[in-house]
Amino acid sequence: MISKHKLISSLPSPSLSLMAFSEELGVVNEAFSGLGIDEKSLISILGKWDANQLKSFRLGTSRFFGEDERSFEKLVEHQINQLKNDFLRFKSALVLWTMHPWERDARLIKDALLDGPKSNNVIVEIACTRSSEELLGARRAYHSLYERSVEEDVASYITTTERKLFVALVSAYRYEGTKVNEEVAKSEAKIVFEALKNADKKNPLLDDDVVTILAIRSKLHIMSLFQHYKKISANSIDVDLGTNESLKDTVQCICAPPTYFCKVMEAAMVKEADENTREGLTRVIVTRADVDMKNIKEEYQHKYAITLSERIKVAANGNYKDFLLTLISREETK
Repeated sequence: MISKHKLISSLPSPSLSLMAFSEELGVVNEAFSGLGIDEKSLISILGKWDANQLKSFRLGTSRFFGEDERSFEKLVEHQINQLKNDFLRFKSALVLWTMHPWERDARLIKDALLDGPKSNNVIVEIACTRSSEELLGARRAYHSLYERSVEEDVASYITTTERKLFVALVSAYRYEGTKVNEEVAKSEAKIVFEALKNADKKNPLLDDDVVTILAIRSKLHIMSLFQHYKKISANSIDVDLGTNESLKDTVQCICAPPTYFCKVMEAAMVKEADENTREGLTRVIVTRADVDMKNIKEEYQHKYAITLSERIKVAANGNYKDFLLTLISREETK
């Protein structure tokens, strides 16, 4: 916080009282906090401050401004990048929202591949939460946009043990009917159990049978498989997967998408979240607003004991916040 002495020494008289200026400083600091920017507050306050008031703001806001060894005042470098991201957050959400869903997913996959391993979950998310036709559409859009197939780019960019699974997932066209062969599901539950039991000898991500099951079986079949798995293991599949995040995300996206989406949004709204994690809030809300947002909101309130709208009001600012709140309320106006 800025000291009273610095405020008094830098305030020109009679422009603002100390109390009024302190209140405005608090509003400006709040406008820069969280996801997005409170544009209206910044315009109304910063636009009328004179040079001395701006200096007081710089002196009293160490998280944004600092001094070098020559006492030169400057913005903290990483805060410049963060501010750029926050000012762009509303624009990015608008652009993503106006795209055709297939193009949007294709671009999200491309961005995730360019970002590297920290965005692997986006590839799993799109491959496992979309319908077969939606994923096929995204693959067609990717081919049109980049003149390459999703499969070949995933194989090229992913160099870790996840490559085999990810290529299989983005190539999938699952059966979406209601029929499940319980004997096959029970048999494959044993295969998965053995693979996880021997994970110290062979990474399940490299097991052809596990990859094939997760990539080609219907979602209802996989859900039945995991019910049989629990009877064999006495543990849920989530417990036995341990720290294997790629497999855990795959299982959750296939079997419990609302739970997965809630996890992504909550992580994005934590103050210490990095930029890749923060982008998850926009991605989930924009891509699910007209799909299963009602279920996601119910799951969020059940999981975190607060409504999603109330959480967004606390975590986000300005036009970005208003746009997100509008999107998550769309089904209420239909």
